[in-house]
Amino acid sequence: MSNKELAKGYEPHEVEKKWYGEWAEKGYFHADEASPRRPYSIVIPPPNVTGALHMGHALNNTLQDILCRWKRMTGHSVLWMPGTDHAGIATQNVVERQLAAEGKDRHDLGREAFIERVWQWKAESGGQIIGQLKRLGASCDWERERFTMDAGLSKAVRTVFVKLYEDGLIYRDNRLINWCPRCHTALSDIEVEHEEKKGHLWHIRYPVVGQPGRFLTVATTRPETMLGDTAVAVHPEDERYADLHGAKVLLPLVNREIPVVADEYVDREFGTGVVKITPAHDFNDFEVGARHGLDKINVFDESGIINAAGHQYEGLDRFKARARIVEDLEVAGLLEKIDDHGLSVGGCYRCKTVVEPYLSLQWYVKVGPLAERALQAVKDGRTRILPKQWENTYYDWMENIRDWCISRQIWWGHRIPAWFCDHCGKITVSMEDPTSCSQCGSDELRQETDVLDTWFSSALWPFSTMGWPDQTAELKRFYPTATLVTGFDILFFWVARMMMMGLHFMDEVPFKDVYIHALVRDAHGQKMSKSKGNVIDPLTVIDQYGTDAFRFTLAAFAAQGRDIKLAEERISGYRNFCNKVWNAARFTMMNLEGFEPDQLVFEDLRLTESDEWILHRLNETARATNQALDEYRFNEAAMTLYQFTWSEFCDWYLELSKQELYGDDPLRRRTTQYVLWSVLEHLLRLLHPIMPFITEEIWQTLPKGDRCNLRGSGGDWAPSIMLAPYPQPREDWQFEDAAGRMEQVMEVISAIRTIRGEMEVPPSREITVILSTGSQQAEDLARLFESKIRSMARVADLTIGRNLEKPEDASVQPAGRFQVFVPLKGLVDVAEEEKRLLKEIAKLDKEIEQFSKKLENPSFVDRAPADIVAKEKAKLADVTAKKAVLEESLEKIRNLK
Repeated sequence: MSNKELAKGYEPHEVEKKWYGEWAEKGYFHADEASPRRPYSIVIPPPNVTGALHMGHALNNTLQDILCRWKRMTGHSVLWMPGTDHAGIATQNVVERQLAAEGKDRHDLGREAFIERVWQWKAESGGQIIGQLKRLGASCDWERERFTMDAGLSKAVRTVFVKLYEDGLIYRDNRLINWCPRCHTALSDIEVEHEEKKGHLWHIRYPVVGQPGRFLTVATTRPETMLGDTAVAVHPEDERYADLHGAKVLLPLVNREIPVVADEYVDREFGTGVVKITPAHDFNDFEVGARHGLDKINVFDESGIINAAGHQYEGLDRFKARARIVEDLEVAGLLEKIDDHGLSVGGCYRCKTVVEPYLSLQWYVKVGPLAERALQAVKDGRTRILPKQWENTYYDWMENIRDWCISRQIWWGHRIPAWFCDHCGKITVSMEDPTSCSQCGSDELRQETDVLDTWFSSALWPFSTMGWPDQTAELKRFYPTATLVTGFDILFFWVARMMMMGLHFMDEVPFKDVYIHALVRDAHGQKMSKSKGNVIDPLTVIDQYGTDAFRFTLAAFAAQGRDIKLAEERISGYRNFCNKVWNAARFTMMNLEGFEPDQLVFEDLRLTESDEWILHRLNETARATNQALDEYRFNEAAMTLYQFTWSEFCDWYLELSKQELYGDDPLRRRTTQYVLWSVLEHLLRLLHPIMPFITEEIWQTLPKGDRCNLRGSGGDWAPSIMLAPYPQPREDWQFEDAAGRMEQVMEVISAIRTIRGEMEVPPSREITVILSTGSQQAEDLARLFESKIRSMARVADLTIGRNLEKPEDASVQPAGRFQVFVPLKGLVDVAEEEKRLLKEIAKLDKEIEQFSKKLENPSFVDRAPADIVAKEKAKLADVTAKKAVLEESLEKIRNLK
C-alpha cells in the first residue's frame, strides 16, 4: 500500500496543536477505573491557580508525563490526576491588588462579597497554567481535574479537621509564628523567602541591679525587640558570669528588672557570651522562655506597630522605633558599639514585607503521633525516596518535627469549621454548621474567622482527589498512587504531610515511590531569578524550538541528584535531533514504495549481517531504555535513544541500506524495506514518551496494512502511537554474533574515515587501502564485507590479507583485529598540506599563549568566579589537544617527503 508523504522539514507548532487536540478529544488520557489492566497512578503537584509555567513546572511535569506515557504503553491503566491549588495568600493578594486599583479594599466589600469576587477572578483568569501544561504535552486525565476549593475536596478537608479535632490532635495555643505585618496572617516556613542583606549588630549595655558600674553587654540585630525582653541568658558553664546566675539586670530605656538565666542554648564563643531573651519575638528565645517560665511580652500589633507594651515608643512603626531606640541608647551611654553584620532576612513570599516572629493564638495539629507512622513507612520500605540521599533529610525533619500551625488570618481558603459560644465560651466543631452550642445549647455562636493553611488541603491530595471520604471506584482502584515526582523544597511541607494524612485516614502510604528531581539552573549553575536576568521562559523556548526538543533537553539533563545547567543552545541542539529523526523518517518512507507489512513473514526474509546488527542493537536499546525508565534514570533513557538514533540508525544503517535498496535483488530490497520500517516504527514508539508530537506525526504516516501480523506489533494497529505497546526486546531479534562481526567491520570503516579526515582527503576521491590481520577468520570477515567497506569508505583498491607489510608512505590506524594502511603518496599535496598544518598550529599556539597568560595571572584566578576559571582551563585543554592532533598529522606528512 502507499504511504503518506512527510513534509520536507518538521514544523512543530501545527503538529502539536493538531495531535494534542486529537488525543484529548478521543479521551486517550482518561483512566478507566473498570479496566482489567494493572493500575498506575500519579497525582500532579497542584500548581497555584495564580501561577504561570516556569522551569521547575516544566521539568516536573515533563518527567511525570514520560512516566505516564511509558506506563500506558507497557499495558497499564494510567491515572494522572491533575488540578490546581487555591493558593490562599497568593490568590487573595491578586484580587486585593485589583480592588486597590479601583480605590477599594476587601473590607469595603465584606467577606462574602470578597470571596465571590475571588471566585469570579478564578473563573475568568485563574488556571492559565493548565493551558500551559497542555502545551507541554501533559497527558493528564483532564476530565477528572480537581481544585482544592471544589465541593468534593472541601468536604474532605472538613471531614479531616473534625476527625483530627475529635481525636485530640487539633488544638489552639498562643505560640510564636511567622507573621506578615502587611497580609496580617501567619505564614508557613516555605512562605518565607530568605535573602542575604547587609545589616548591623548593636552592642547594648544592660546594667546589673545592685552592682553599680557593672554591665552585661548583649549584641542584637533587632534593637526594637528589646522592649519585649524578659531575661538575659548566659551559658551555665561560663565562668565569667557564674556569680550572676539568678541576679537581675535593668532593661535599658524601659527600666524593667529582668533575670539572668543560665541556659545551654547560649554560644560562649559568640560576642560576649550573653544574649537577650525575647520569647514573644524570637523562635529560639520562645523555647528558652518556656524552659525558664519567662513572661512573653508582645510589643507589636498585627501591622508591626509598637503597642502599649512598648511604653514611650507606642505607635511607631517597628523600623522607625529601631532608629529612635538606637538614638536613645546612645544618649544614655548604653550603646557600646555598632558592627557591620550580614544577616538572612525573611520576607513574605507574596508581598515581600519583612516577616516578624509574632506571638499569636493559632490552631495547631499535634503531629508527633502522625509523624511516627510516616517515618516508619519510609524506614521499612513501604515508600521509597529517590535519590536515596533525601531519605536522611526526611528522617531528620520527621524526628525533630514541631506541631503544625494550620490557621491563617485571611478570607480566601477553607474556613475553619469551629464555632465559639459567647454564652459558655466552649468551642463546637462539626461537619454541619451548628445552630446551637454543643455544650450549653445556646444559639449565641460565632464561627472562627481564620481559614486553613493551604498545605492542609494539599496534604489530602492523593485521596481527596479520588473522591474520599466517599468510597469511590477510583479510590479503590488507584490508591495508593505509584509515584510522586516533586522538588526537594517541599519534601517536608507537602510530601511528609501527605504521608502523615494518608497513613492516618487511609491506613496506607499515599505513594510507593517519591522521586525528587533537581533544580533547573542557568548555564553557569546559577539559580534562575528575574533579578539576575537569567530566567529562561519555557513558553518562549517552546515557541522557538518546539515542545519535543524542549522536553528531550530536560530529560537528557535530568540526572539523579545533579542540578540541570540549562542553556538555549542545548535546546537548539535537540531541535537538530528532531530534524534528524524527521529526515531519517523521510528517507525511510521514500524507499518504502510497494512495501506492505501484511504481506511479509519475518522468517522468510534474508537478513544480512548489517540487518541483524541493527535489529540486535534496537533490542539492546529497548532493554536499556525500559530499565532506565524503571529506575527513574531519565537522562540515561534519553541518551540511549539519542545514541541509537543518531549514531547507529542514521549514521550507519541508513547508509548501509542504500546498496540493497538500490540493487537488483528484489528479495534483498524487500528485506531491507522491512528492517528500515521495523526499526523506524519501533524507534518512534521508544521515543514517544519523551517526544510525543513528532513521533505521532511520523508514526501516523507509516504503512500499516489492515492487520499487522508481525510478531511484537500488538495485533490490530492502534489508532494512536500513545496506545501502541512500548517495545520490549524480541527473542528473534537477538543476533549477538552477527552484531559483533558487524561492529568489527564498522571499526575498519571508521579507521579509514579517520585517516581520510586527518589527511583532508576530499570525500569524492577514492583511495587505496590495505587491511592486514593475523587470523583467517578476520580475513574471511573482511572479504565478506568487502563491498560495504569499498562503498562506505570510498575505497577504489582494497587489499585484504594476513600479516601484510606496511608501505613506507602509509598512514596507519588500528581497528580491532585489523591494521589499516592507507598509502598517502600521490594522495595529498605534501608541500601544501605541510603549509596548511603549520599555519593551523601557529594559530593554535597564539590561543594557547593567550589562555596560559590568563590562567597564570593571580588576579584573574583569585577574583574570577570558579566556573569562569574552569571554563578557561577547559578551553586551554581543548586547543592543546587540537594542536597535538595536528602535530601528529604533520609528522605523517613529513615522512612522505
